Amino acid sequence: MWNKIKGRLSRGFGRTAASLLFLIIVLIFFSLYWSNEPTQFSPSELTIGSENEGQDIDFIGATSIATLINVAETLLNKPGGFLSNDIMPPGIYLDNIPNWEFGVLVQVRDFSRAFREGFSRSQSQSTEDIDLIVAEPLFNFTTDSWIFPASESEYRQAISSLKSYQGRLADPDNTEAQFYARADNLVSWFSNVESRLGSLSQRLSASVVQEREDLAGVPREGSQKEQEVLVKTAWLQIDDVFFEARGATWALLHFLQAIQADFSDVIDDKNAGPSVRQIIRELESSQEALVFPIVLNGGGYGLFANHSLTIANYISRANAAIIELRNLLSQG
Repeated sequence: MWNKIKGRLSRGFGRTAASLLFLIIVLIFFSLYWSNEPTQFSPSELTIGSENEGQDIDFIGATSIATLINVAETLLNKPGGFLSNDIMPPGIYLDNIPNWEFGVLVQVRDFSRAFREGFSRSQSQSTEDIDLIVAEPLFNFTTDSWIFPASESEYRQAISSLKSYQGRLADPDNTEAQFYARADNLVSWFSNVESRLGSLSQRLSASVVQEREDLAGVPREGSQKEQEVLVKTAWLQIDDVFFEARGATWALLHFLQAIQADFSDVIDDKNAGPSVRQIIRELESSQEALVFPIVLNGGGYGLFANHSLTIANYISRANAAIIELRNLLSQG
């Protein structure tokens, strides 16, 4: 009798252990699969696809709006979908791709705001586009809401509004939807990009201890208190900042390529082509494959690599080129 009970317990334990082992293997597989960053795409091919579907693509802004839509859809349709608001494994314990998603989303928010405030308006006193009024604030919805409403549902509504604007923009009979490829619109967007990249570069550079001058306050007119502070990114946050930067530069790379197509006349007129190509090259370099499976935080001249400093170098070079480009576009 005891032997039968013992045998049943052994078989039950064996089946449970086998099930747990299978579940762990499945979770590991999906964790690795979902942790792959989406590949790059060609913005110009997006408009070629529209042409094959019989849609009119011969309109200014076609590449930029198609790229914005595709980048936003990638956040939702990549392997694993949108992971930032997951509450179940394996998504709940993955942090690299959610940080990548946030980097992309910040650029999507900025680019959609550029559409609403600049690209779609002839001047500051003109009326905002009805679809962009809806899309831009929806992209600013929080990333961690999983229900009532879920973050994905808000972003999908934003994408639907962008597609509505895209359709109206392609309609030659619809004069309300416009895209103004002007230098001042680019200058305004580049100013924001410059600020974003500057912040990312500083946070990445803080992977090693740095001494920085900090303005503690302005107690009276004409004087400032300076304070030396030690800045260093926490060890557990190094990969978070790294993958956020990877996401930001991934999105920005595609937006620059789209701008290169839609603003070609402006860029050529300002002799800014070399600057744009330089920015794109630096952003492409920031997307090179990460060979080592862990983001390392070695010293600048230490034994181990410092991946944060490497990508910070590319971002700083791209930012310097953006400053020069913005100056070129601002000249009469």
